[in-house]
Amino acid sequence: MKDLEEIYGRECASRLRRRLDDLIAAPSLEMFRPPFPGQCRERKEKKLKLTLDLHHPYQLVFEPCGDGGVQTWTDGVDWKTVKAIRILDVEGADA
Repeated sequence: MKDLEEIYGRECASRLRRRLDDLIAAPSLEMFRPPFPGQCRERKEKKLKLTLDLHHPYQLVFEPCGDGGVQTWTDGVDWKTVKAIRILDVEGADA
C-alpha cells in the first residue's frame, strides 16, 4: 500500500492524520460543526454523508453510524448525538 504522502502529498497527508486524530478524540461530532476550521458539512445524497476539508481539493468523506445521529437525508445530523462514524473515502472536492 502506498504511503499517504505519495498518494495525497505532504500537506494533505498531514491534515488527514490530524483530522483522524481529532475525530478519534472527539466525544461527538458537535465540535466539528461550522464554524469549525475544517469546514465539516452535510452532503445530502441517497444517504447522508459528511465531508471534512483536508488540503484543497481533498475532503474526508464519512457517515454517522451506530445509535447516535439522524441518518436520513431529509432530517440532517444531530451533531451532539453522533458518537461513531464510518470513513468512506478521501476524494477531490469536485467529485
